Amino acid sequence: MKWAVSLLIGFSVASAGEAQGFVNLHFEQAGIYLAPVPQGQAGGSVPITSGLPGWSGSFGGNPATQVLHNDLTLGAASIDILGPQFAASYIISGNYSVMLQAGISGSAVDTSITQTGAIPSGINSIQFKASESPGSGAFLVSFGGNTLSPILLSSGPNYNLYGADVSQFAGETGPLTFTQVFSSSFPSLLLDDITFSTTSVPEPNSLFLVGFGGAVFALNRRVRPTIQ
Repeated sequence: MKWAVSLLIGFSVASAGEAQGFVNLHFEQAGIYLAPVPQGQAGGSVPITSGLPGWSGSFGGNPATQVLHNDLTLGAASIDILGPQFAASYIISGNYSVMLQAGISGSAVDTSITQTGAIPSGINSIQFKASESPGSGAFLVSFGGNTLSPILLSSGPNYNLYGADVSQFAGETGPLTFTQVFSSSFPSLLLDDITFSTTSVPEPNSLFLVGFGGAVFALNRRVRPTIQ
């Protein structure tokens, strides 16, 4: 009997020590908890545990306990889970997308969503779809407190696909955070389809050099005199 108890305790410790993977990166688990809001009608506040299972949120560093479902603010900071039956232009993929609103005036604060998990071994990049360009100082992405440097990979009808190198963090556990930084322009961010990939993304400087080299080559061909 003692060996059985020891084995059970050992199994429990091993299980507790395993790295927890990320969940609900496409935000579709909200569909389990939220009833659809009829088209043209505004929703209301719901617990963040229902609207964004697996995620936590914050306003200016203060924990967010509620998020808006199928509703937007006109000046206050908010975290919004949009869909289904919301305006199609606000839904990037699937039934739900998330919007971060940093607010304006006296209500403006950095608005974030965070989830702690393990980046699987062998992963080289994180990719996500967003409506606002990161890297401009208005939208930040970080893992384990380290700011990532997303680059544009492609564009869709209402989003851009971005990728950032996370190869140095593969196998590590830490907080993944998306932050909409406040400004006088009342910035907002649509976010969806966060994935980890074994595909590497080029460094921003490499893209610049490739583009610059191509431009120089094209210019050289254009101005080269014709030899008779």
